[in-house]
Amino acid sequence: MTDKTLLTVAVLGGTGKEGSGLALRWAAAGYHVIIGSRDPDRAVQKAEELNALLGASILTGAANAEAAARADLVVLSVPYDAHRTILESVQDAVQGKVLIDVTVPIKGSPTTVYVPEGKAAALEAQALLGEGVRVVAAFQNVSASHLKKLNHPVDCDVLVCGNDAEAKAETIKLVESMGMRGLDAGPLENAVAVEALTPVLIGLGMRYKARGAGIRITGIGQP
Repeated sequence: MTDKTLLTVAVLGGTGKEGSGLALRWAAAGYHVIIGSRDPDRAVQKAEELNALLGASILTGAANAEAAARADLVVLSVPYDAHRTILESVQDAVQGKVLIDVTVPIKGSPTTVYVPEGKAAALEAQALLGEGVRVVAAFQNVSASHLKKLNHPVDCDVLVCGNDAEAKAETIKLVESMGMRGLDAGPLENAVAVEALTPVLIGLGMRYKARGAGIRITGIGQP
């Protein structure tokens, strides 16, 4: 999966703020994108809305399971409360594929770190889906507020965690297509730290009035 003109990406939860922003950016970069939703009519409506922003019919919409089945690579961007239910509904459709989990576990205050029973949403996804799916954690620390502004560069690094080198490399290509820097942040177990950063960033943004606070890793590539 190296040629974006041939790669189809399904964004499950693509009607939400983060999911639709990612879908828009990838469509603008030349990928075929399918918006997935539990409500296929909402998915179609969101796809039409994003196509209007692009001025071209690039995105399509479908129910989550259909979107996952038609895609080469699947992205999951849903509230944590819906995480397990949606994974169970697409479990068969994602076998043999890469699944990028964007989900952040949040319970109660969005500015307080919550560590779920499985330690990280991405780890829970891997345990549920089994070894037939290569789960990668990424994009948790990218603010949705910047993604919809196509003329606005997203000044943020993306930490990519996973146990499969090829899956992480494919994810980093998706990151770079959006003008950001993707960094291999180690095994999927490290998603515990990456997911936990999001409530911290939300809190920083609220306290310092920094809309869309993100992260930058310094020192890489410097002599």
